[in-house]
Amino acid sequence: MATFVDRVVLHATGGDGGHGCASIHREKFKPLAGPDGGNGGNGGSVVLEVDPQVTTLLPFHHLPHRHAPNGTQGMGDHRNGSTGTDLVLGVPDGTVVKSPQGEVLADLVGLGARYVVAAGGRGGLGNAALASTRRKAPGFALLGEPGDEADVVLELKTIADVALVGFPSAGKSSLVAAVSAARPKIADYPFTTLVPNLGVVQAGDARYTVADVPGLIPGASQGKGLGLEFLRHIERCAVVVHVLDCATLEPGRDPVSDLDVIEAELAAYAEDLEVAAGGVPLAQRPRVVVLNKVDVPEALELAELVRPELEARGLPVHEVSTASHVGLRSLTFALAEQVEAARRAAPAPEPTRVVLRPRAVDESGFTVTRREQGGAVWFSVRGEKPERWVRQTDFTNDEAVGYLADRLARLGVEDQLFAAGAVAGDEVRIGPDENSVVFDWEPTLLTGSELLGGPRGTDLRLEDRSRPTRGEKRQEYKERMDAKSAARAELWTEREAGVWTDEG
Repeated sequence: MATFVDRVVLHATGGDGGHGCASIHREKFKPLAGPDGGNGGNGGSVVLEVDPQVTTLLPFHHLPHRHAPNGTQGMGDHRNGSTGTDLVLGVPDGTVVKSPQGEVLADLVGLGARYVVAAGGRGGLGNAALASTRRKAPGFALLGEPGDEADVVLELKTIADVALVGFPSAGKSSLVAAVSAARPKIADYPFTTLVPNLGVVQAGDARYTVADVPGLIPGASQGKGLGLEFLRHIERCAVVVHVLDCATLEPGRDPVSDLDVIEAELAAYAEDLEVAAGGVPLAQRPRVVVLNKVDVPEALELAELVRPELEARGLPVHEVSTASHVGLRSLTFALAEQVEAARRAAPAPEPTRVVLRPRAVDESGFTVTRREQGGAVWFSVRGEKPERWVRQTDFTNDEAVGYLADRLARLGVEDQLFAAGAVAGDEVRIGPDENSVVFDWEPTLLTGSELLGGPRGTDLRLEDRSRPTRGEKRQEYKERMDAKSAARAELWTEREAGVWTDEG
C-alpha cells in the first residue's frame, strides 16, 4: 500500500442548489392570502485549504471522487431551504492545482491558502420572491442549479530550504537522519529512498528544513532509474547540496564526475521550469558540496585530493561522516547562513491586489451566433444569464416557460436574434452544443396587445367576455329542446321502418 503520494487527480462536484417552493398561504377566512413559497438553499462548494497536519496526498489517492452536500428545497410559510456546507479538503503546504491540460490554477503556499475547485449551485427562488405587481401570485418557482464539476491535478512540491541531491547510496538519507529527528529508511543497496524525506534542522537560533529526494543516475532526464519524478520537491529550495560518495567502489566514478553528471541532469530538468516573479532560477541558486564517508581512510584521501578542484569552481566544500558525525556541526551552521542569506534576499510578499473588471457599456453578457451544419441552420445563444435561467426553468409549467421568455426578451435576446437574421420558426439553441435547450422561435408581436396586461401568448381582445341575456338563454334552451325532439322522432321513424330489428 502506498504511504506517500505526491500527484493525484481529483474529481470534485459541488452540491446542487435546492428548488424553490410554489405555495399559497391558506388560513381560516383567508383562502388565498398570497404566495408564501420559500427559496431553495445553495449547494456546498468543494474547497482546498492548506492544513499543516497533512503531509501527503494519500487521502485523495484512495478517495478521488468528492461531492459537496446539496442544498434543501424551500417550503411553504416563507421557509427557506438550508444551505449545503462547504466540503473543505486539507492539502499539504506547497500543493499546486493544475487543469488536466497542465494549466496552473492555484499554488497553495502558506497556512490558510484556499482554492474553490467546484462551486455549489445556486438555490432557486420561491414564488414569494417572484411575486410582483403584475404577477401577484405566481404558480411556479425556479429550480436549483446543479453544482460545478471539475477534474484537477494536485501536485505536491515540498516546502524545504535545503535540497540534498546525489547518486543512489551516496548517504543523503543518512545525512538527514544525522542532522535532524527524521528517521528515513537506510540500507546498503541503491534506490533505498523511494519517496522524499523531510527533516527539520536546528543550528543555534536558525531553523530550516532539509529535503532528501531519491537518487539520480545518468540519463534520469530520459526516465532512467526513478527519473526526475521527485525533483519537483526541490523546486522551492533555497540551497542545493550535492552529497558525493567518496567511498564508492564502482568503476569510472569519482566525486568530480558525479557532480558533473548531477548538474547536467538538474540543468535538463530546470529547462522546463517557470521562474516565479522575483524568484531565482534553479541553476543560479547557491550550491554546497558535501564529501561524505570520510571515516573511511581511502575516502578521506580522495576527499583531500578533489577538494582543491571543487573549491576552484567557487563551491563551498565540507568533509563529513554520517557514521562518526565528523564535520556535521560546521555543515549545519554553514547551511543556516546560506538559508538566512537567501531569506533576506527574497522579495517581500506583495499584498493581494483586488482587480475589478467592470462590464463594458456595450457588453450585453451573451452572444447570438448563426450556425449551419449538414444543411441545418440554427442560432446559438451563449451567455451566463441565459444559460442559468434555462437551468432554473421548469419546462413542465407553462407559466414558468412564459416567465423565461419574458426574461430573455428584456435581456435583449430577441433583438439580437433579429439582428442575426432569425425569422419566426427558426431553431434556437441556448447553452453548449452537447447539452442545450432547443426550441422554435416565436418572436413577440409588439402591436399594443401587451398593454392589455394579459399573459404572454394571449390577447384579451380576442376573447368574448360578453354575458348572454335572459332572452338569449331562453332561445338557446328552446333550440336545444327542439333538436332533441327532432332526434327522437327520427329514431322512432327508423324503428317503425324496421331498420332496427331484434336478433332471435
